[in-house]
Amino acid sequence: MIFAVFVPVFALAPVETPEKYYMIRKVIAREREGMAPPEDATGTEDDGTAGRRLLDVVAGLVAELHPGTAGPAPSLDSSFDRELALDSLSRVELVARVEAAFSVALPETVLGSAETPRELLRAVAAAQAAPGRRAGPPPAATPAAPAAQPVGSLPHRAETLIEALAHHAAANAGRTHIRFYADEGDGEVLTYGGLHGGAARVAAGLRAGGLGPGEAVILMLPTGPDYFLAFFGVLMAGGIPVPIYPPARPTQIEEHVRRHAGLARNCRAAAMITDDEARRLGRLLRSQVEGLRHVVTVAELTAAAVTADAGALPAVAAGDIAFLQYTSGSTGTPKGVTLTHANLLANVRAMGKALEVGPGDVCVSWLPLYHDMGLIGAWLGSLYHGIPLVLMAPLSFLGRPARWLHAIHRYRGTISAAPNFAYEMALRRIPERDLEGLDLASWRIAANGAEPVSPDTVRRFGERFAAFGFGRQAMMPMFGLAENCVGLAFSPLDRGPLIDRVLREPLATAGRAEPATADDPKAIEFVACGRPIPGHEMRVVDEAGREAPDRREGRLQFRGPSATSGYYRNPEATKALFSADGWLETGDRAYIADGDVYVTGRIKDIIIRAGRNIHPAEIEDAVGEHPQVRKGAVAVFGGRAADTGTERLIVLAETRRREPDALAALRADINGLIADLIGAPPDEVVLAPPNTVPKTSSGKIRRAASRELYEKGLIGRSRPAVWRQTARIALSGVGPTLRRARRRLGEWGYAAWFWLVLAVVVGPAVWLLVAGLPSARLRWRAARAGARLLFGLTGLRPRLIGAETLPPAEVPFVLVSNHMSYLDGCVLTAALPRPVAFVAKAELAPQFVAGTFLKRLGAVFVERFDARQSAADAARIAAGADGRPPLYFPEGTLTRGPGLLPFHLGAFVAAAGASLPVVPLALRGTRSVLRDGSWFPRRGRISITIGQSVSPAETAVGGDAWKTALALRDEVRRRVLELSGEPDLIGERSPLRDAGGKLP
Repeated sequence: MIFAVFVPVFALAPVETPEKYYMIRKVIAREREGMAPPEDATGTEDDGTAGRRLLDVVAGLVAELHPGTAGPAPSLDSSFDRELALDSLSRVELVARVEAAFSVALPETVLGSAETPRELLRAVAAAQAAPGRRAGPPPAATPAAPAAQPVGSLPHRAETLIEALAHHAAANAGRTHIRFYADEGDGEVLTYGGLHGGAARVAAGLRAGGLGPGEAVILMLPTGPDYFLAFFGVLMAGGIPVPIYPPARPTQIEEHVRRHAGLARNCRAAAMITDDEARRLGRLLRSQVEGLRHVVTVAELTAAAVTADAGALPAVAAGDIAFLQYTSGSTGTPKGVTLTHANLLANVRAMGKALEVGPGDVCVSWLPLYHDMGLIGAWLGSLYHGIPLVLMAPLSFLGRPARWLHAIHRYRGTISAAPNFAYEMALRRIPERDLEGLDLASWRIAANGAEPVSPDTVRRFGERFAAFGFGRQAMMPMFGLAENCVGLAFSPLDRGPLIDRVLREPLATAGRAEPATADDPKAIEFVACGRPIPGHEMRVVDEAGREAPDRREGRLQFRGPSATSGYYRNPEATKALFSADGWLETGDRAYIADGDVYVTGRIKDIIIRAGRNIHPAEIEDAVGEHPQVRKGAVAVFGGRAADTGTERLIVLAETRRREPDALAALRADINGLIADLIGAPPDEVVLAPPNTVPKTSSGKIRRAASRELYEKGLIGRSRPAVWRQTARIALSGVGPTLRRARRRLGEWGYAAWFWLVLAVVVGPAVWLLVAGLPSARLRWRAARAGARLLFGLTGLRPRLIGAETLPPAEVPFVLVSNHMSYLDGCVLTAALPRPVAFVAKAELAPQFVAGTFLKRLGAVFVERFDARQSAADAARIAAGADGRPPLYFPEGTLTRGPGLLPFHLGAFVAAAGASLPVVPLALRGTRSVLRDGSWFPRRGRISITIGQSVSPAETAVGGDAWKTALALRDEVRRRVLELSGEPDLIGERSPLRDAGGKLP
């Protein structure tokens, strides 16, 4: 049963990006609707020629990837993953070869959806049946820069991302913000006004669903308009966006769900926004996380906004968390980097200054939006500086790397960033025929970062694409990390890559980066990552924490306004992030020469063996070049060696060879190769089957996870079948699901008990007593006793703080309280030590139940909509209410979300006119117990704090009674705000209004 329910979610082909996941699901849906070619026309065993041609292509690629490997020839039903060991990049190459062999253009979804040659053959047949399709990118078009539109001023005064967007939405609502790249046509466009209005509707939907300020919302969405609406919608609702990625492969589903369940528990995610294609995956994740209340789509949130109360959204401050960037986990457990609005704005401003971003720039990106380089560097940087962003899905790039370059050509892109592997892929995967007519002369900044920059790659890229207008000086190696938002160091503009050759032995034994001659065959090369962006600093320190001189390797540290304050709900990791004098650790080793930073490797990955520092990446690259080793599937890490006091050097390499003699020969080759490279062989070479070495979502080797597999003896063990993993996840979700059900049942039971006590036991009796008792004193005692009985029986018991600050009984004064819930009056009746006169709106007076009760309690009714009558009411209240102090709720209304609304003036005009002190009260907890718009009470803690009184004499402005009342109001409100701990809603924003104040 469990299998039947959950396995459809994972009946997917391997995917490496979110876009693959969603597009594959759509392909499956289309096939179920009958849009796939019929079985007898899609390359079965009987069609002979096409099948043999395709198998020849498959066999040729397998032979190149694994030369000398004996094994059965591939069949139409051979598994690309299990039998042929084709990883994601190998499949990209296979699809490209099949397209060339059959002269067709296959949809990008084939990269993930085709699990066997037979399925690939079906895709070929479908493509042949579709007229007008061609392989490769579209023909080079005449470059067409986006239509000239004045960008206006930049949001220099913005303190939050919301204010930055509002600035552009108000100044240029119709200006193109994002253009979603399409091979044919100009693609869909998202304007600043469209983003602002759509995000506001998402925010209203989230608030209607109960999202509270500071609650985390997981985003698992593909590249498209919904992602951006959801991200800003969460921000506008006061929440914290947390972008994540779908599973890379069905066989890794258990690892993926458990990893992201831990992430969701760490950030205490309240909701998840996804799309219809991934809703089931979201529900499976929800089964693992008790606090994950909702799994919704953008369409559902937008629909909910239509009927939602368009009240005020919470104010968002510069110091509030703008989103959580969970690290990829290449060196350990993922950690949520807290990034505030101030951090992000400081980073995009500094990067913009370093890159001299101007109104003529155009950014082109295919980078994933769950990664800081794509999210902050490409999107938020473009948003702040008001430049167009041409955006394509990662899968579009992986399917045809030429698209990236043609998008730069077509839209005259000036800024585009990518990891080193993308430049390498452009070199290897783009044939000359796909470069015809290409012009890259507009590309002035080709940022290269997020992974080690290869000297060889930057050299060859500049050489090959120089013929197409690419200037070598445009290549810009950089360094960044999530703990500083994204960018930290950029190479100087127009300099091009700077490559440093250093002697191997001094670096390995003494950490000295001594220059080597050009003909030294053992020299190590490092690429300069540039200099710190404006307002930021970097330094290299030795093991004692002292700053190292130039060309001395050590720990790389930084500081600046973009730097995180730490990891979310992880004090231990946060403590380790900071040095004793306040600098932040990058986790990298590096040296500085002539102002440039040269990163040599991750601290956790450096292996110290016999007094030498060994850099794993260099060995991994060298071993990966062996023809019988899977390139990019080698992990080098240190092992425990307690008996020798030094680390053991372990090499884990994937190979398809299984014969004992072949494995022994390969092991000997690797030993000799490493001995030649570093002067000594490794301690152990572990040869494993394909898909053993763990990698991050961005393809980096997870060395710490590899070490863990090695130490637990799990290398070589195959992963359980998908259905077993799914069943195991489902079973492990039973506990959280039962706990959630038990908690929900308890909540319903409590709500029923609360209303039973109020509506049956306490309410009618108290109403009859108040209505019938002859004296005001007895009526007040009855009301107080009933309120205390209600809270005693329901376990709420309000706590009163600061009763001693109330003025003496003989001194008249005015009470002012914030208003959070319909329970507030009852709470104050139960807790305050003396009777008060509630000031109520006049509309309640004619009501039989409420009006009668309030009148008998001595409430004072005021007119809210007649200015003259309101003034007369203020004077009447100031004259006194039988010796009872009047109690105002000056907000005039209440909201379901936290926040203190502006105060009306009635209480303060009355107090100033009669020279009465005002005593501020601050309620806490009543909103959580019974929220506006809800009749579902919950358990909670309630407190009332009484502050020091404020005399009109303290706020007097000459003899001007009006200005005195205004000043009195502002001072009392400031104190209530401080005592309540609520956010300030003075600058409230309507969720359904655009930057111009109009309903979208």
